[in-house]
Amino acid sequence: MECEFPSVNSNIEEIKEIFENTKTIAVIGCSPDPSKASNMVANYLKNAGFKMVPVYPKEDEILGEKVYRSLKEIPFKVDMVDIFRKPDVIGQVVDAAIERGDVDTVWTQLGLVNNEAAKKAQEKGMKVIQNKCTKIEHRAIFG
Repeated sequence: MECEFPSVNSNIEEIKEIFENTKTIAVIGCSPDPSKASNMVANYLKNAGFKMVPVYPKEDEILGEKVYRSLKEIPFKVDMVDIFRKPDVIGQVVDAAIERGDVDTVWTQLGLVNNEAAKKAQEKGMKVIQNKCTKIEHRAIFG
């Protein structure tokens, strides 16, 4: 699936507000490999003061945090899902976020867009950011 132009997205003011109101971020596809973008971003988010929750099919611990196999398994509130998975899987992540009922924001990383899933998330009251990096955006806003 080719990357769609993001027709559903948040603006900079909303992104700033999202970060200010977010405490817990589930990083979907968080690799244990420190050279991978998902690991570097997760590490940045953890060091920036967020509760970072790695979601990955293997490993027991990443960056000193317990790894969950799916979003569904996380037994506490998740404010944001930060997605490092291919566009054709984003819909499944959004469905899991909707099923949880406690996710405020769906964020897809650079190069990742799924407008259908984004629209579905918005219709359920979630904020949506697509094709942007949480690390880059947070650093640009908060230094």
